[in-house]
Amino acid sequence: MIETRQDLEALDCADDLREFRAQFELPPDVIYLDGNSLGALPRRTRERVAGVVEREWGRDLIKSWNTADWISMPQRTGDKIAALIGAGKGEVVAADSTSVNLFKALSVALRVNPGRHLIVSEKTNFPTDLYVAQGLIAQLGGDLELLLVDGTDEALEAVLAERGAQIGVVLLTHIHYTTARMYDMRRVTAAAHNAGAVIVWDLSHSAGIAPIDLHGCDADFAVGCGYKHLNGGPGAPAFIYVARRYHERFMQPISGWMGDARPFEFLPGYEPAAGISRYLSGTPPVIAMAALEASVELILEAPMEAIRRKSIALCDVFIALMDRHCADSALELISPRDGAWRGSHLSYRHEASYPIMQALIRSGIIGDCRPPDLMRFGFAPLYLRYVDLWDAVMRIAEVLRTREWDRAEFRSRQSVT
Repeated sequence: MIETRQDLEALDCADDLREFRAQFELPPDVIYLDGNSLGALPRRTRERVAGVVEREWGRDLIKSWNTADWISMPQRTGDKIAALIGAGKGEVVAADSTSVNLFKALSVALRVNPGRHLIVSEKTNFPTDLYVAQGLIAQLGGDLELLLVDGTDEALEAVLAERGAQIGVVLLTHIHYTTARMYDMRRVTAAAHNAGAVIVWDLSHSAGIAPIDLHGCDADFAVGCGYKHLNGGPGAPAFIYVARRYHERFMQPISGWMGDARPFEFLPGYEPAAGISRYLSGTPPVIAMAALEASVELILEAPMEAIRRKSIALCDVFIALMDRHCADSALELISPRDGAWRGSHLSYRHEASYPIMQALIRSGIIGDCRPPDLMRFGFAPLYLRYVDLWDAVMRIAEVLRTREWDRAEFRSRQSVT
């Protein structure tokens, strides 16, 4: 039972991950509850990027493609991400953006069962996932169709049972970007396979924060971004996973030179590289890739079981404090209370979500909003303390009690946060 701030200080003292906080750059006057949208800067990442800029680029110039092995950064970083998502070496590459990688994955997935014309996703999936599917359908034409269903395991199983012979691909986000609801990956993947479909998972809100076992679930394809819980920096490279059984069967559609079998022979005809390397396209963004690689290395030093355990505990404590201190404020929690099926952020509904969040940000409590009426609070176990939750909730309660947010400067939608 959490009664006082000292109770949370005691949890911090007993925290297995408490030493990791010192490895991040965190402003002293900020409680950062938005790591699910942009992860904080690891200090080793700053040092790694400085080394790339000052030494590898600044001194060694083009030689660093060989001496610093820039050329293999997508595969090397991909192998490190693979260890976080239950994939094997040579099944993940870091490259491009989540949207581009999703385009690649969907394009290949649709060719696994060419006689099937349905892509199934959920109605409230992250918009870019739906946009990419819609754009691909418009490009390919024919009778391809995007079928949107309610976002529950049961709704998906029902449509797979009813229309399974028509479904080629199931496209889902493992942890929902607003509600934080988590799918049962093993159950849903098995249901898709039983219907003869392949599945593409978006891991953007789960990679680095929750245990994932792509091999154990027999997943087909997965994508994810590098700047949320992987802490790779704004616009960090994304990643793509392709199960080994598909590597040699298909060629992805963006056949750039880095995905060629012999890129430095500069041949006029494209020949896809062996394995996961064929999912590369253009030249890797070395500075951004160095930031992502260093950040992933830090995450790998923390046991994923401990990360997940603290993630659940942080959310549980925040919910309990909000229930107690903000009960009369018209806030509605829309995220699952059961931590087993919840990611590492919480969303609350309030008709004045935007001005409330602006007032909180002004006072050093940084979360974010999703329209029309949601406030999101993210919980990054490697650098967030339990005591931060007490301080944040006390400030939230004060803003709601005094209606500080109900002023013109907080209602103007100028901020992108």
